[in-house]
Amino acid sequence: MFFQFKYTIFFVLTLSSFLLKAQQDSIGRRRLTIELKNDSNVLFQNKKIITENTVTEPKLEIGAYLSSYYAFYTEDNTTQYVKYATMGARNNQFGLNMAMISLAYKSKKVRSAISLHYGDIAESTWPSQYNLIQEANVGVELFNNLWFDAGIFRSHIGLESTQPRENITSSMTLANVYEPYFFSGAKLTYLINSKLSLQLNSFNSFNSIVETNKNKLFGSSIIFAPTEHLSMTYNFITGDDTPDSVKLKHQRFYHNFYLTYQKNKISIGAEFNYGIQEYSKRKNYNTIGTAYMNSSLLLFKHQSFKKIAFYGRGEWFSDENEILSNGSNMGKYTWGITAGVEYKPVKNMAISIEGRQLNSEKVNFYYNGNYHKERNELILCFDVWF
Repeated sequence: MFFQFKYTIFFVLTLSSFLLKAQQDSIGRRRLTIELKNDSNVLFQNKKIITENTVTEPKLEIGAYLSSYYAFYTEDNTTQYVKYATMGARNNQFGLNMAMISLAYKSKKVRSAISLHYGDIAESTWPSQYNLIQEANVGVELFNNLWFDAGIFRSHIGLESTQPRENITSSMTLANVYEPYFFSGAKLTYLINSKLSLQLNSFNSFNSIVETNKNKLFGSSIIFAPTEHLSMTYNFITGDDTPDSVKLKHQRFYHNFYLTYQKNKISIGAEFNYGIQEYSKRKNYNTIGTAYMNSSLLLFKHQSFKKIAFYGRGEWFSDENEILSNGSNMGKYTWGITAGVEYKPVKNMAISIEGRQLNSEKVNFYYNGNYHKERNELILCFDVWF
């Protein structure tokens, strides 16, 4: 897989050079600008209103990102990765969260993005057939500020991103572990103004790039940013991933709300989720009636010094009937608390160290020869991007 990734990067860079030359040699056409995507502040970047209509000249942005880590868990590994593996997925090891290269084409009427990644996040959470592709989509402006996009997308559900640099913490809450990481399908997005965006979407399934049955997921999204500091998002999605061979269907309705606030030295993020699924309530080894789940999280970060910030997080996850967390055996709830410190020697580099404890109603963490209700974690993360 690494060699495939290496040759793909070579192809992408070669293609970029070819596009630049083609644009420069074209007579009477606008020249394509190629620039390095070097964002200094990427926190919550994928959770804000996109305003591509401000682009006047076509441009191609090239980006690169690398995230490495060391993680320790009070858990005896029985598999390659720890339970609830996304970031820092290997126990008592140095590892590679992600090595990524991205291209984004933007013009007044057309936009496209492709990101290729390799590492533990891709291997532990993406389907093996497509785990090289983080996103690959193209969009066209049908009318003024009305965009149609299709392809593979990074998930808009959930506050936390699968790119550690876009999060406050270096680990992912259970709320976001059990939400989709990606979608395959189409979106229709209308940017009403710089403060309000509406979207309708349809995807293959809840967390699979290829279709799992004859059904489709349908959803909507509203992003409202009343000020430059505050953004609020409501996402709704419904669908049925039950195999076609099963007669009893399990329609799912999932509500996702999160907000972000960033001003001066303070960054805050909050999320609440509520889901129901038909014919999924467990009783006496049978599934009857409607099952319910809920989850939430609260994040806080304070830039106490120019290069040093302190952060904390609280989380809650309740899915007793395991409509999302099938086989997790958490019981009625799991709650957790996280605290850490981040050091940024330069604007596009971050080093963080954090501790986390998870506590479940049931004993489901195995170490020291016994099952326990709690697990302690320590993660050191080192990120750099260009």
